[in-house]
Amino acid sequence: MTKTLVSAATAAMIAIAAALPSPAQAGSNGGAIAAGVIGGLAAGAIIGSAARAAPPPPAYYAPAPVYAAPPPVYEEAPCRIVRQRYWDGYGYSTRRVEVCD
Repeated sequence: MTKTLVSAATAAMIAIAAALPSPAQAGSNGGAIAAGVIGGLAAGAIIGSAARAAPPPPAYYAPAPVYAAPPPVYEEAPCRIVRQRYWDGYGYSTRRVEVCD
């Protein structure tokens, strides 16, 4: 439907432009040029919006919510990671070390 409308509008504009030729003038006629530019931009916007219709909505449906039991709670491990400061020959740095009590 939209392709037919676009092609018909384009054919009508070309027919109107070909049927009404104007003679060339060697004078300052800036108003007619500006009107032609604005009219061309408006016609292009109308034809472009008719040609590019909104796409159909996607056929995706979100899955149903799932209710699950919470994850089990584990005992705290006897080991932990702590930061330790040490001298590396150039200056003090820190590193992470695993400490088990």
